[in-house]
Amino acid sequence: MSVYKSLFKQTAIYGLATVLPRMVSFILVPLYTTPNVLKNPSEYGEISIIFSWLVLFNVVLSYGMETSFFRFYSKVEDSKSVISTSTISIFWSSIAFLIVALLGRNYLAALSKINVEYIIYTIWILFLDALVIIPFSKLRAEKRPMFYAVIKIGNVLINLVLNLFFLLWLPKLAANSPDSFISTIYFENFQIGYIFVANIIASLATFLMLSPNYLKMKWQFDKVLWKKMMQYSLPVMVAGIAFAINETFDRILLEWMHVDLREIGAYSACYKLALFMTLFATAFRLGIEPFFFSHSSNENAPKTYAEITKYFVIFGSIILLVVVVFADVLKIFIVRDSSFWEAMKVVPLIILANLFLGIYNNLSVWYKLTDKTKMGMYISIVGAIITLTLNFLLIPIWSYMGSAIATISAYGTMMFISYYLGNKYYPIPYDMKKIFGYLSISIVLSGLSFYVPIFRSTFIFGIVAILFFAYFIYKNEKATILKVFKRK
Repeated sequence: MSVYKSLFKQTAIYGLATVLPRMVSFILVPLYTTPNVLKNPSEYGEISIIFSWLVLFNVVLSYGMETSFFRFYSKVEDSKSVISTSTISIFWSSIAFLIVALLGRNYLAALSKINVEYIIYTIWILFLDALVIIPFSKLRAEKRPMFYAVIKIGNVLINLVLNLFFLLWLPKLAANSPDSFISTIYFENFQIGYIFVANIIASLATFLMLSPNYLKMKWQFDKVLWKKMMQYSLPVMVAGIAFAINETFDRILLEWMHVDLREIGAYSACYKLALFMTLFATAFRLGIEPFFFSHSSNENAPKTYAEITKYFVIFGSIILLVVVVFADVLKIFIVRDSSFWEAMKVVPLIILANLFLGIYNNLSVWYKLTDKTKMGMYISIVGAIITLTLNFLLIPIWSYMGSAIATISAYGTMMFISYYLGNKYYPIPYDMKKIFGYLSISIVLSGLSFYVPIFRSTFIFGIVAILFFAYFIYKNEKATILKVFKRK
């Protein structure tokens, strides 16, 4: 049980480092959807589209090197060589991107139909974020989650404070003191620009905190090692691009298919209610990925992986049910403009889709440990094809609801394909009876509580459903739960 305690401890710290930064979404979404903060609700749709491009290019600029770093850090005797080689690779590729992107900023603006000024801000954010990929990975590999958490939390606090300052306080200060210095940094109708300026400053501060990694490192580049790392990482990059398509490209497609920006804004705002599941899955992945690699040589590794996946499904199923039951309460605090609530119908589908994605990430251990990352690439491509195809087919019929259906279809398909291939290449004794049982019960109870009007109008059914599900889990997992939490 000490292995599980260590894992849960690291996951809790990484979870804190992930939850708190992303919790800013729960503050910024109410801020952005408050009337008169942004010029009009459609601007939130515009912001969501720009950030969708950010997600996609973040994947391209990391080109799978983060995952490759963990694989070779635990595999190669000279870990310093892995650190220096991967850092140098990311550094020069980021410099090249910065130069090319700035030179081609007008072309990018015309292609994406985004203001060239916002394109420039986005380029600098991408550049600064890329430079800290390996330093953050190094902290995780060296098991320094506290320092990792401090920097992550610092980033979000700077971003949050600057957003509040630029969007709420600065206009009032400038109006009260029109002849002061503060009025010189206030520009009307520049709200979106201020959002990106806040992100740039936060990213710059993070880079400065991690810059000693560049100063203390020996700049030695191992070409042989780099080629091996690239062979491992490039399929991961392709898989990452496919993931980005599955995760955020629907916002871009909605615009391309002439869906009103206001509808895109409503969809993006309500999509944020899935953040609870995203936070859980991301925190779990951050804690589990180094664990998978470091324990791969253990004789009982497959059994351990099976247990971990089962408990991921348990916790994920609980989160699904609880968030769906209380979605109508959460929306009041997160999406403050009621005109955005028209998109609430997508919430259960998006939360379940993210649970499927989390399960897939756990199942993907088989191709990472067997160095068959190309298989992960193929699976992700299948998911991206499903996402693109269903979006093109369903958006004209159901607008953003078609995008939600496409997302859950893609992640569900990827999950089943990975399970099937994993049994073939790296058999893991998953307790499928319990996993399927917990997942099915949670899905049914969630669907009934949300989509059946008589159940949704009162929280009685939902609360009873949560209590029943919690008791059902405790009854079936009592022995293990007591062992995990028992103090020695």
